[in-house]
Amino acid sequence: MPSGENSIKWGRKGQIIGVVKDFHFRSLQSEIKPLSFRIEPDGCDLISANVKTADLKNTVSAIEAKWKAIIPNRPFSYYFADEFFNRQYMGEERFGKLFLNFAVLAILISCLGLLGLASYSTLQRTKEIGVRKVLGASVTGIINLLSKEFMQLVIIAFLIATPITWYFMASWLKDFYYRISVQWWIFVLAGGAAFLIAWLTISVQAIRAAMTNPVKSLRTE
Repeated sequence: MPSGENSIKWGRKGQIIGVVKDFHFRSLQSEIKPLSFRIEPDGCDLISANVKTADLKNTVSAIEAKWKAIIPNRPFSYYFADEFFNRQYMGEERFGKLFLNFAVLAILISCLGLLGLASYSTLQRTKEIGVRKVLGASVTGIINLLSKEFMQLVIIAFLIATPITWYFMASWLKDFYYRISVQWWIFVLAGGAAFLIAWLTISVQAIRAAMTNPVKSLRTE
């Protein structure tokens, strides 16, 4: 309704004195709905004050003193608007931090597992590595040989995890009325990062085996 027109709300008539653009007064999980502010001089429950944060403690104390002087029969309580709105997203923030911690822990455990498997595989193929080096195999070739089978497993794991991850991400985003769409490049970036981390983890052991003197490798029983 344009400014200047009359309106009726809860059985009381009034005049519209201003219209503003839509804004979020609830969580992004909710759609922006119509909102009206009504001037009620005899029914005021809250007072909104714009304060500077330079000396916030003394500012709040001064406001409390004025409150007790003017309205001594009502207790003084206050909250900050930014904290009030931030509480709407505390659940998502806690979930994000928890998910990040578990993701880092999972990556560390996976790297330790890959390192153990690479060490065992290298130990089992010690003589093979020595023979290949004697026959002229390069360090790069031996690294590729040792990491090839592990990289194939990482690719298979990525292909299995991608549709599952996309499904759960899309389901979680459905709870938000205003949301982004799941882009394909996110999975490519995550897969590339997983591939790189796995390759670096395996390469540590592969490089050590490739640089070993082939004479020592062939003497290994």
